[in-house]
Amino acid sequence: MSLTSSRPPRPAARPSRASRPDTHVVDGESVTIRRSPRRRRTVSGRLEAGRVVVMVPDSLSGAEERRLVEQLTRRIRSRDRRGPTGDAELEARARALADNYLDGRARPTSVRWSSRQQRRWGSCTPSTGEIRISEAARHLPGDVLDYVLLHELVHLLVPGHGPEFWAELAVYPPLERARGFLDGVAHAQERALTT
Repeated sequence: MSLTSSRPPRPAARPSRASRPDTHVVDGESVTIRRSPRRRRTVSGRLEAGRVVVMVPDSLSGAEERRLVEQLTRRIRSRDRRGPTGDAELEARARALADNYLDGRARPTSVRWSSRQQRRWGSCTPSTGEIRISEAARHLPGDVLDYVLLHELVHLLVPGHGPEFWAELAVYPPLERARGFLDGVAHAQERALTT
């Protein structure tokens, strides 16, 4: 005698997280996928060490996940093309700015991105010649990033923010526009914190 169940057959289960790949290839680039069962609808992404990482809800279908990952990766890369992607490119950009605007007088020993700077766009240590630029500056318009770099390069020549400092920076044509842009960003961030 055989027993039969009166229950309908279960629908095929969605592939579990373990069976879905943790990377997708978008335009020849491997993109890291991080799934979260707590994330419901939002998808976000960022660059980590020059590589795109996308955070998605675990509940997405494979096709929907792939579509959203491709879309977000292309958007991140499109924004990233405005500025250098690594320390070597950032240092080369700084050296070119020093040559073009400061007659090569400012010679940093290193220029690198820093994830530790939360309140400043850049900083330098004149005694060692090291310049650090906040990761948050990666997505600034190119001429604004150049201003941040020049600002730190001038500090290798002139400490403080006195008249001599600003006279050195006056050679940069979009100086006032770049400063205004950063003031606007700071104002928007302050408002976001108080509302």
